[in-house]
Amino acid sequence: MQASTFLEFKMSTSEKYVHSLKQIKEVEDKSQKEIDEQKKKVAEELRNFETYAIKSITSAKADGEKLVESSIDQARKKAHTETEKIIEDAKNKAKTVTSRIDSHTVKEIIDILLKEV
Repeated sequence: MQASTFLEFKMSTSEKYVHSLKQIKEVEDKSQKEIDEQKKKVAEELRNFETYAIKSITSAKADGEKLVESSIDQARKKAHTETEKIIEDAKNKAKTVTSRIDSHTVKEIIDILLKEV
């Protein structure tokens, strides 16, 4: 091989090597860009999920508190109704007891009245 041909061959090989390195670098850069974009996307999805989870927890807590309040209110109303019913029954029984006069009571009243005469 002549010196000029060898030099041209060597230049050609060096240029090919440099070109290959450039291609490798471009692929690396492209891959890194895709990785960075994917990381960004995953981070955004995590933020969105966290926001959704917080909202869901807050909503469930509020719903639970409303349910407890509603249950307490219903229990209070039921207890009040039952109390009113018991009081009304007691009043009715008291009236019945005081107005019920049996024969023995009538005899005692007559005896008391006759003693006065």
